Amino acid sequence: MSDTTPAAYDDLLDRVGRIANVSHASDLLSWDQQVMMPDEGTPARSRQLSTLSAVEHDLLVADELGRLLDELETADLTPEQRAVVREVRREQERAVRVPTDLVERISAASSEALTAWREAREADDFGTFAPHLRELLDLKQRYAEHVDPDRDPYAVLFEEYEPCLPLDHAEDVLTTLREAVVPLVDDIRGADADLATDTFAGTFDADRQEALVRDALDDLGYPWERGRLDAAPHPFSTGTTYDARITTRYDETDPIGALLSTVHEFGHATYTLGLPDEAHGTPLGEARDLSIHESQSRLWENHVGRSRAFWEGFLPRVVEAFPAVGDPSVREAYEAVNAVDPSNLIRVEADELTYHLHIVLRFEIERDLIRGDLDVTEVPAVWNEKMESYLGVRPETDAEGCLQDIHWSHGSFGYFPTYSLGSVIAAQLFDAAEAEVEGLDDAIRAGEFDPLHDWLTDRIHRHGKRFETNELVSRATGDDVSADAFVDYAREKYGSLYGL
Repeated sequence: MSDTTPAAYDDLLDRVGRIANVSHASDLLSWDQQVMMPDEGTPARSRQLSTLSAVEHDLLVADELGRLLDELETADLTPEQRAVVREVRREQERAVRVPTDLVERISAASSEALTAWREAREADDFGTFAPHLRELLDLKQRYAEHVDPDRDPYAVLFEEYEPCLPLDHAEDVLTTLREAVVPLVDDIRGADADLATDTFAGTFDADRQEALVRDALDDLGYPWERGRLDAAPHPFSTGTTYDARITTRYDETDPIGALLSTVHEFGHATYTLGLPDEAHGTPLGEARDLSIHESQSRLWENHVGRSRAFWEGFLPRVVEAFPAVGDPSVREAYEAVNAVDPSNLIRVEADELTYHLHIVLRFEIERDLIRGDLDVTEVPAVWNEKMESYLGVRPETDAEGCLQDIHWSHGSFGYFPTYSLGSVIAAQLFDAAEAEVEGLDDAIRAGEFDPLHDWLTDRIHRHGKRFETNELVSRATGDDVSADAFVDYAREKYGSLYGL
């Protein structure tokens, strides 16, 4: 390799850095809209986000950026530099096919749809959100057609969130999960087990809950100098390696929901914060897309936050924060946080087993909407029918049914499969970590999370987008992305819990 970096590569990094800065500014405005913006701020915010999306798009499709990428195709580059060129080329090739005015319209429509969704959910009125959903579907179908008119539009949109795994791979994972989880849930329904599901029953002040989740973040090692915690209607995390923010929500009848939600978002944030500072503004300083991002949040939420080892260490903190729970045993706490509840209607409150049936339902509906096989007016009825088929429960309102998720108001069609992909990758990663990190359970029990954090940073975080999804997972675990590890884990864990 050459000892000198080609001038074209330095020019590329400068342009890519400006694109990243605009993208991060948009993310921050979106965070503000969901967390702090006044109710009447939508018209101005819509125009602001639309303008920034157009600026970002114009920078990405600029002729000079394309010329630099062409020049670097034959340049003498390091493997890391080649990865940067590959990732920028991937984005640039998609972007040049899409008109700037369409990008602006999608951004503006998404901003307006977010407010409409929030109002529709509060009023339990899908009809007021339906026109916004229809507009976004039309715009995203047109977007997919511009990118590649000869391919399945849903597959094209799925690549926005997971560009490295084919849609059929994701569908195979979802099918494996559905075929394994549905009979396992049926077995659990019929099991003669009496889990301590009322361990944390009662009413719990939201301020006390916030204090508890802040303690949990302290224990996990969240660096407050690079982040913050706020409340939002739908929990999320966003930011950069210098500023990775967390949101959660509080239900005064469910203190554990806020705790696990916060641990989940910590997983996202710790990935973002684990990206190399020196690569900020380049693909090497960006997360490897949403399947890997979700693997980090699901690993921390489920394999740590729902583990017996975690509760052996953290239960005294919960009892101290909420004396009304009495003196539950670790076993009772472990049962309460892992109980399977097929009657639960809300995805973000679902146990880790039935969670995947919530994902399959959403995936099937949004796929059919994008492909034109389902009309917007049919969504509530189809949603309810699938809930009854997969989980044996039917929502009584749209607020607890098809209006519960924020994603479609963002125009994020193709996002949902990454949740289940992330969960199966999390199981693979945790298996590998347990095999390689000596005394991992003991460390978690003692509230020492650095060994796991360091392993994840070494195997996942520090690489940014250097490797594509399957290669990154294979390097960390020795196996391709597969549902097998999760299915084995679920059968063992829930078989033990329910005496199956």
